[in-house]
Amino acid sequence: MNNLKLFVVFCFLASLSHAIELDFCVGDPSLPRGPEGYACKDPASVTTDDFFYTGFRGERTITNVFGNNVTLAFSDAFPALNGLGISMARLDFGVGGVIPLHSHRTSEVLILAKGSIIAGFIDANNTAYYKRLQVGDVMVFPQAMLHFQINVGRTAATAFVSLNGANPALQLTTPSLFAGNLPVDIVEQITLLSHEEVMRMKRMFGTA
Repeated sequence: MNNLKLFVVFCFLASLSHAIELDFCVGDPSLPRGPEGYACKDPASVTTDDFFYTGFRGERTITNVFGNNVTLAFSDAFPALNGLGISMARLDFGVGGVIPLHSHRTSEVLILAKGSIIAGFIDANNTAYYKRLQVGDVMVFPQAMLHFQINVGRTAATAFVSLNGANPALQLTTPSLFAGNLPVDIVEQITLLSHEEVMRMKRMFGTA
């Protein structure tokens, strides 16, 4: 019995020690990044500032063709997120601005902080789920679903999103078709767009 008690205590202490080691792993972006993220920063050099991020402060300048500005808080910008399986972003919309149709390898939760937007996603059956959001409203976008946001208010809008992955990836449908090196004839075939329209879009993205 004493041996059994000793074994139980040993297992408890071992699991406790392991849990302490895994409490957090502040990433060290100076080292190469692997599939599981960055190597951990030396715990002896970790400070409160490592868990503090200021990148969402202030106003944003809207300059791109979609009328948006996206500020990412992934583990490379906010190393405290390393290994936690989460990431964040700030979305700023000019009047009429959009976050165009895109997808991630993760699910996403959005909360609207300013303005009024329409947010939605399209499922694998081509059913669209969309809603006009007001400040404080929350919407979820399931994993890998194509989704979008449109500023439908008369002023700028701001939203914040959280994604359940440290490296959620981002693939924008329109730039994927027109901003890359996909040949014009292939784009025409897979989109059913005319040559003139494909060339117009490629010129818009500076690839024609």
